[in-house]
Amino acid sequence: MILKDFLPAPAFRDFIQFYRIVHFEFDKITEVSIKAYPPKPEECIYFLLKGSFDIEFQKCHKENVHLLIIFFGQQTSINRRYFYGDGFLNFQIVFQPTGLFRLTGIPAFELSNQCLEAESILPKNIRLVYEQLQNADSYTEMLLIADRFVGVLISNARKEQHLLDSVSKCMMKGNSNVPLGWLARESCLCTKQFKRKFYERIGVNPKTYARIIRFNKAFNTKNAHPDWDWLKVAIECNYSDYQHLSKDYKEFTGLTPPELHLLENNSPENVLGLTKSLYDSRFRATY
Repeated sequence: MILKDFLPAPAFRDFIQFYRIVHFEFDKITEVSIKAYPPKPEECIYFLLKGSFDIEFQKCHKENVHLLIIFFGQQTSINRRYFYGDGFLNFQIVFQPTGLFRLTGIPAFELSNQCLEAESILPKNIRLVYEQLQNADSYTEMLLIADRFVGVLISNARKEQHLLDSVSKCMMKGNSNVPLGWLARESCLCTKQFKRKFYERIGVNPKTYARIIRFNKAFNTKNAHPDWDWLKVAIECNYSDYQHLSKDYKEFTGLTPPELHLLENNSPENVLGLTKSLYDSRFRATY
């Protein structure tokens, strides 16, 4: 079993953050496994190679997912996923903030908070990639298959790089509280142009994106350091106090910080003992 993020080949890192492999076996779990997914600063493709799940969105409607290759746009609210079967294998390609826009030319705001059939926005040969991943003999082979696929996508990219792309990566690396005017100047744009292009390339406005980055940092920090009190987590993640942090938790998930982390403690990967190294690595990546 594994839950781990892997870097792509160096030549692809302008477009791809990482590949993620999620492989669970549920022999020791008697009930349907539930995982709460709060917002992260990412768009990704899921290749669902084994198992199935339902999704319950924050507005309390549940959708059965019968797709094999799923695209998730930038999310701004929590969803819960109910896993079925005796195992689950999922290979993910997680794009850089503006990576999918550059590859497809599709405005990112059209895909925000969407769960779509990936073939509707990416080349039809993605089905062949799915079959190759399903028949792969090892995780290493899966990574090589993904690199080949990404290489083809990049060779047919629809949009040129913009300075805004580098600025968005700077925000991802813990610089989410910098003033809007500075971000615009670094992108060689006026504030109005920056907001418009940011929304087109990332799918949400700069303020919302910065809040998602900070919230995700707090979520990863608490998971990496469960012994830290909430005030320390808040200060470490550039919140003014616990109430400030709690406001973001409630807006993005509908839950208080302790309530969300109680759900996380009961997630399949935590029950299976797969989370410590993952959250340690994510915590280190933001410092």
